[in-house]
Amino acid sequence: MSGYKQIVMQKRDSNWDSMLHLVGQVAPHDKLNLVPGAALQMQRELQWFKEVEKLLVNPYFKVFTNKNGEIPSTIFTSEHKFLVAEGEKWMKDTANSCTIAATLIATIGFAAVIIVPGGNDGTIGLPIFSKEKAFIVYIVSDEISLFTSTTSLLMFLSILTSCYAEGDFLYVLPKRLIIGLVTLFLSITTMIVAFSSTLYLVFGHNKAWILIPVTELACLPITSFVSLQFALLVDLISSTYGRGIFGKQSDRLFY
Repeated sequence: MSGYKQIVMQKRDSNWDSMLHLVGQVAPHDKLNLVPGAALQMQRELQWFKEVEKLLVNPYFKVFTNKNGEIPSTIFTSEHKFLVAEGEKWMKDTANSCTIAATLIATIGFAAVIIVPGGNDGTIGLPIFSKEKAFIVYIVSDEISLFTSTTSLLMFLSILTSCYAEGDFLYVLPKRLIIGLVTLFLSITTMIVAFSSTLYLVFGHNKAWILIPVTELACLPITSFVSLQFALLVDLISSTYGRGIFGKQSDRLFY
């Protein structure tokens, strides 16, 4: 709207509501349902409110009251109480389910470091397969799996113990969930690589053909995780770090 947007932002209706007062009201259900998940819906509502708030040149309009003595932020908080509660439940349910998987992988990864495939040499104490290339792949992938699963577990625990303030849904909680899901995917992938290396070391030594069925079976859980969680991860990244609701805007008064 070019410079006329500043004029529109100063308009009031019969109840003395400004545009920011109106934006503070919750969106209709048909608009909310376009965004998957209550947490992302709350994030979108915050993004919408913040974007319109940027248009205010005079900060006085942020605390301008209507006839009921309400400022825009007060209306936003009261209108979105139910969405905050639903977003908290959605976040905790997602984090709870992923925490179980991350804990299991971390436990397996820790045990796999202590009990190596083939055992140790009774004379010098080194692993029997320590000079094999597949053993190096096993150790590296197992360590990556252990560290990434631990990081994922900490991210999900931080989500569960969060205070769930209204503003946390804008960046803090989505960022933690993104990190948790990405590290969980890496831990699953490297765990499968470590397990496949173990199969090759123990049962398929000098038998290259065994890599074909092992690789095909290894792709099954990875593909399953991607098909189940990849869409959520894409929505989180695009909603949090995407181009925004209005895209790139000019900072000039007239354009």
